[in-house]
Amino acid sequence: MKKIRIQDMSNHVGETVKLGVWLANKRSSGKIAFLQLRDGSGFVQGVVVKAEVPEEVFVTAKGLHQESSLYVIGEVTKDERSSFGYELQVKEIEVISEANNYPITPKEHGIEFLMDNRHLWLRSRKQHAIMKVRNEIIRATYEFFNENGFTKVDPPILTGSAPEGTSELFHTKYFDQDAYLSQSGQLYMEAAAMALGKVFSFGPTFRAEKSKTRRHLIEFWMIEPEMAFVEHDESLEVQEQYVSYIVQSVLKNCKIELERLGRDTSKLEHIQAPFPRISYDDAIKLLHEKGFDDIEWGEDFGAPHETAIAEHYDKPVFITCYPVGIKPFYMQPHPERDDVVLCADLIAPEGYGEIIGGSERVHDYELMKQRLKEHDLDESAYAWYLDLRQQGSVPHSGFGLGLERTVAWITGAEHVRESIPFPRLLNRLYP
Repeated sequence: MKKIRIQDMSNHVGETVKLGVWLANKRSSGKIAFLQLRDGSGFVQGVVVKAEVPEEVFVTAKGLHQESSLYVIGEVTKDERSSFGYELQVKEIEVISEANNYPITPKEHGIEFLMDNRHLWLRSRKQHAIMKVRNEIIRATYEFFNENGFTKVDPPILTGSAPEGTSELFHTKYFDQDAYLSQSGQLYMEAAAMALGKVFSFGPTFRAEKSKTRRHLIEFWMIEPEMAFVEHDESLEVQEQYVSYIVQSVLKNCKIELERLGRDTSKLEHIQAPFPRISYDDAIKLLHEKGFDDIEWGEDFGAPHETAIAEHYDKPVFITCYPVGIKPFYMQPHPERDDVVLCADLIAPEGYGEIIGGSERVHDYELMKQRLKEHDLDESAYAWYLDLRQQGSVPHSGFGLGLERTVAWITGAEHVRESIPFPRLLNRLYP
């Protein structure tokens, strides 16, 4: 008997196969039991017809509890009524383990209850679909950067300095030294770019930011490319090509998941480079025209401001050239202005906010020394970073994409807590 997974059923139509599954749900009439089965690769309906199986099999089917684990044997048939396209005509059932009062039933539950049971909530159709889309974005990320000549480099998670200051970092002791959980691998990726030309990292980052918004997590994952000999405008082209690539990959490879999530795919289908660009100056003017009189030049944008700007376009939009005073020390000044820097935030449509922050990096030694001083940063802690500007420095650029915000946008999730398997929030470290 061939053991297969649900995702492979299309290759076994008309065959009798064995599946290891969990019972997601069931319903039955007097003569037929419909079992909603899942195995991690997908969901399929198993049909148990009383007249076609031994009596004990039908009795077992009707007595099963939600999330019990089973081996089922049956024939794979086509089912044009379902989005999956196949179902299983069940002939035999072997119960592996009965679930005991599974707490997440097919009804509405409060978010705190679901978060307390996150280890089980992941099994639901919606959460399964979001995790599959997350995986596709990760797969497509590796594919995009590998196909475009990037080398993956892994920066450290424990660092002795902070790229953007220490106020929002988790502090720990590294034996007899101070250390921090990384909020970005960028500085190390700049060093890697000087060795390998075009590099990217993908790993966890941490922000000790006491925020409760639907866009913020304490622990999240970042994709951070850095590119030598690449200036600001060239970097923007890479960013829009990359985002377009992952969106189109999800549309191609996650059709069932997007349908299960009820995602309006028409809003994703036209996400193709190039993306519109608006300067920070013009963004301020646009916001004033829209009635946001509270924002003045020199202030950073909040969620309502980003949403208003995004609504003006039907694609992700770059906001470029922010004031120097609200951006980190490593950003390259504008060649014609001393009050703004060569940077951009990419704002996702539909109110999901910033998904990418990037810039051209300062490559001049004296200017970098000056910037460190202006930001009251200990030059000795950044000696190696400063040294890069003395050893064959070149213009270079990079950016960071927040995976969870991107997953939330593409899937239409209401909160980023649903776009990571086990979210770490301001008041949540369990499970």
